[in-house]
Amino acid sequence: MTPGTTPAMAPDEFRGHFPALADRVHLCSCSLGARSTELDAAMGQMLEDMTGGPRAWELFEDQAEQARRRFAALVGADPGQVALMPNASVGAYQIASTMDWSRRPRVVTTTMEFPSIAQVWLAQRQRGAEVVHAANQGEYLDLLDSRTKVVSVPLVTYQHASRLPVAELARAAHERGAHVFVDAYQAVGVQPVNVDELDCDFLVAGTMKYLLGLPGAAFLYVRSPELVDRAPELTGWFGRRDPFAFDPTILDFPPTAARYQTGTPAVAACYAANTGLRLVEQIDLAAVRTHVLSLGELAAERLTEQGERIAAPPPGQRGAHIGLADPDPAALARRLGRRGIGVSPRGDVVRMSFHYYNNAEDVTALCDTVSAYRRAGTTNRSRVEW
Repeated sequence: MTPGTTPAMAPDEFRGHFPALADRVHLCSCSLGARSTELDAAMGQMLEDMTGGPRAWELFEDQAEQARRRFAALVGADPGQVALMPNASVGAYQIASTMDWSRRPRVVTTTMEFPSIAQVWLAQRQRGAEVVHAANQGEYLDLLDSRTKVVSVPLVTYQHASRLPVAELARAAHERGAHVFVDAYQAVGVQPVNVDELDCDFLVAGTMKYLLGLPGAAFLYVRSPELVDRAPELTGWFGRRDPFAFDPTILDFPPTAARYQTGTPAVAACYAANTGLRLVEQIDLAAVRTHVLSLGELAAERLTEQGERIAAPPPGQRGAHIGLADPDPAALARRLGRRGIGVSPRGDVVRMSFHYYNNAEDVTALCDTVSAYRRAGTTNRSRVEW
């Protein structure tokens, strides 16, 4: 929330913007945020704007620009340091493609990295990169050396919600002359994120999770857009100094992060991004973090008492979700879904994520439903009913 603005919304008021939560439990914001009334209105506005003929494109471009600027403000960046991307993977590729691996070939990433980001780094092996994987913070530090070009670190890991010490790792990386790339997708919207405090060189995040938008819009922060080894190879008309020059003989890159942009953005996702970002602007993200941690702890305690095994770090080292271990997470998620409880399976756990619109009643519904499912598993007939 910006200082000097109206008081931040309380959780119950925030929940009121998501009417579907009256009869559903949404614990899968780590995968897809809940649907708000503002999102519905934005989709209607986009359809209305489409009736304006050629002027519609002016309105579409304004939505894209608004979203880019709103995200910059959210993470404490200058608008010229932020580019609009179709997804976080393209953002990672745009940075990887500008790097010369000949003198400093090493990429230090982690086995906890989201595969879509990690695989961008692996693909750089054909250009000479050496990719090594840390299993924990200590291994990050051990793998850093004078050959390290970039350290890639998730702010919060996608599977077990481990909150990594990015600022500490960034300090160590910069001491060795390496860049720092941060995936903040599982953090923005449910905790304060500031690029200066993280001391990162690059950061990606998107709108479809805790920023309450749709797939198709993400953002790339670049601390010093021009200070790279080479220009991006993937480009398009939105990556030009003047996109409306329409000169196919010129490849001119602007000095800002817009140099990393490509073609026409996903317009619907831009409208949705603005609605979600406006909602997030009205809440105190420090209070949001306290709220989601308390719900996560409540769920972990109750499920543990029921005999469940919870996979999650301690609250201070945790993001906005916890994991419930299960032999078949996908099957459990489907069965909870049939009871109106949305969760997100990944690997060996069912992820249960919390946003400012969740409350203790959601936790009770989750725990009671999991308990009923376990009891139903004692007979073949009850499994069919589930």
